Amino acid sequence: MTPMRIFRRLLVAFLLLTGIMLVVFLARKPPLLGNVSFSRTVFDRHGQLLRMTLSKDEKYRLFTPLKDISPQFSEMVLLHEDRYFYTHIGFNPVSLLRAFGRTYIVGGRKIGASTITMQLARIKYGINSRHLAGKLWQIARALQLEVHYSKDEILEAYLNLASYGHNIEGAGAAGFIYFHTRPRDLTLPQAVTLAVIPQSPTRRSPESHHPDKPALLYARNRLFGRWLEGHPDAGIQKVFFSLPLATYGVKDLPFESPHLTNNLLARYKDRQQITATIDLETQRLLTRILAQYIGDRRDRGLQNAGAVLVDTQTMQVRASIGSAGFWNKAIQGQVDGTRAKRSPGSALKPFIYALALDQGLIHPLSILGDTPVSFGSYTPDNFDRDFRGPVSARNALRLSRNIPAIKLAAQLHNPDLYDFLKTAGVTKLRKKDSYGLSLVLGGAEVSMRELAELYAMLANGGALRPLVLQLTERAESPAKTLLSPEASFVTLDMLSDAPRRYTISQDRIVYWKTGTSNGFRDAWAAGVFGHYVLVVWVGNFNGSGNPAMTGVLSAAPLFFAMVDAVNGRESNRERIAYKARHLHLRKIDVCATTGDLSVESCPAIGSTWFIPGVSPIRNHYIYRRILVDLRTGKRACHYEEGLTAYRIFEVWPSDLQQALQKAGIRNVPLPPWEESCTNDQTMQTAGDGQHPVITSPQPDVEYHAHIRETAEAVPFNASADGEVRVLHWFLNNQYLGTTRPDEPLLWHPQPGRFRVRVVDDRGHSDSTQLRVLLAQ
Repeated sequence: MTPMRIFRRLLVAFLLLTGIMLVVFLARKPPLLGNVSFSRTVFDRHGQLLRMTLSKDEKYRLFTPLKDISPQFSEMVLLHEDRYFYTHIGFNPVSLLRAFGRTYIVGGRKIGASTITMQLARIKYGINSRHLAGKLWQIARALQLEVHYSKDEILEAYLNLASYGHNIEGAGAAGFIYFHTRPRDLTLPQAVTLAVIPQSPTRRSPESHHPDKPALLYARNRLFGRWLEGHPDAGIQKVFFSLPLATYGVKDLPFESPHLTNNLLARYKDRQQITATIDLETQRLLTRILAQYIGDRRDRGLQNAGAVLVDTQTMQVRASIGSAGFWNKAIQGQVDGTRAKRSPGSALKPFIYALALDQGLIHPLSILGDTPVSFGSYTPDNFDRDFRGPVSARNALRLSRNIPAIKLAAQLHNPDLYDFLKTAGVTKLRKKDSYGLSLVLGGAEVSMRELAELYAMLANGGALRPLVLQLTERAESPAKTLLSPEASFVTLDMLSDAPRRYTISQDRIVYWKTGTSNGFRDAWAAGVFGHYVLVVWVGNFNGSGNPAMTGVLSAAPLFFAMVDAVNGRESNRERIAYKARHLHLRKIDVCATTGDLSVESCPAIGSTWFIPGVSPIRNHYIYRRILVDLRTGKRACHYEEGLTAYRIFEVWPSDLQQALQKAGIRNVPLPPWEESCTNDQTMQTAGDGQHPVITSPQPDVEYHAHIRETAEAVPFNASADGEVRVLHWFLNNQYLGTTRPDEPLLWHPQPGRFRVRVVDDRGHSDSTQLRVLLAQ
């Protein structure tokens, strides 16, 4: 090439560069990364990557501040790409002249002369720098960047936009994808390896299956040799480079806890980086247990399950499993079971008892009636289709008896169970009237998360706090106190008696309850252990039933497998937010079989928790001292030395007595009175017995009378003292008839409001309101 042609090319280049510079310097300050979309990441509480999304332009590009990038890596990049980065003005004149001479004068293999600033300009503005005009435009843009930004800002932008093979851009994404390491934690071999990739990202991809991996090793070792020249004392590092470098690829990106990460990414749309509260090791452990459990029981029709583990101290979710397989279409695996609304069965019963404790209806040894009952057209039953008669509140909850819970729920007020759930934030509840007392047995649907909040409330002294999913998240609302600490403590104490046949950790207390939805569609187990709450659900998202789907048979084994696993990997000591000695509680002796505070004549004494000023003080007069004539065996009217003696008889109310007889338990009947006893003398003992209690109709139940057909008769029933033989019934003071305590009086309804009254043969009475509506 002649000197004249060289001069002309230089002159054209100078004029072009001058014109370009005028345009560039008159332009506005260009944004560095403002118009670039980045991937979003979710980490666990310890910084382990759970999920990395694609950017809007389908790149793995993770914004990483320069301060979060290993200085050693930055050093390697500058050594390999631009040793004079911090001294030049955006381009290196010496390098440019040498490259210009080799390309346009001497000829031969082209050599690069781009600085990091020039490379950033090429990437950012999509400049084709293979031609002279493109190269000049690249230089001008580089100068513009240098004018407006500091060297660190330019280096940071480059390290976030440089290509690292495939659709991976930026050192942040490359570190996580290739080495599962944060950029600040890169080792020297990893730093050297990443530093050489952007120069030839296609040929130097570190994925093990890439055919040109030798190109990466050659470039890496060459750069390391150059680095050693400036670090003669770092020879020991050669040992590390002789070892194989483990690398991963895009296919190895973690996809942990997909349901939870989906939820977090949707909830915090404006955040590039989210730190979840879950512990990845615990998440993986419980996920393996759940997958193996379902896999071993598929032949029994168990297809799906989910679980939520919550730390009650912080309300942070430590593990969240939405289904048995996220990619399993057959079970609708991408549905998040932790947020799905399902019928909880009996899993809500503990809160009926907690409310009853707070409202002074029971203490743990109070006797409840497990006997047949009707509420209008609603006739509930127990799971085993049987009735046990008198049962303590503790045993009724422990054995999950339906009838005692329903009877107790019917007595709750301000709040009742519906209002309690509404205040607790249970969503999508229908109107109260649409449930009635079926709410007790799972008529309303809850999610695993909602149930976890409720059980955590028991562990936190009755204070309801929302779950926390994001590590820096603050509770959206303050804690709400829905139960007293005393009722919460006693309820948990009652739950500790539940049968435990599935756990190896017998030395650890677990406060737990199961639930089975109607139709065997959902099986639940929920409870408190240590400072955790665990909720487990087993079922099918399509709502199909399975006789094997019961809480005890299907959910409890999985629940305890997870409890044992969590206890096995950490010191999970029992933690209740309060202790009995700090509460307004007393341990008192009561009659074990009746729950009465009076222990006179009681054959067995039991100890129970008692809330002074709240727990009920009543006497059921079950055990009675009866004066008996030793000669005839009949009841005597007056005491005679040596001829009469007091004997203890067990006298249950009529409804409980019937249940006991059906169970084959027959008490010694009361003896008849001596013929010489007068009516006045026998009536003197009437005050010792129980007054009648109307069990049907119920005051809160609406009954209906039909116009075109005969309405179904309403049964009038009452529980009476065991000595009562006759009940007299009245409606608005109009006499209806007489029945025995074990039989109903049937009344055909008519519209209106009525007062129903019953009087026993000892003069004791009870009354209730009855409302009948006209049904078309």
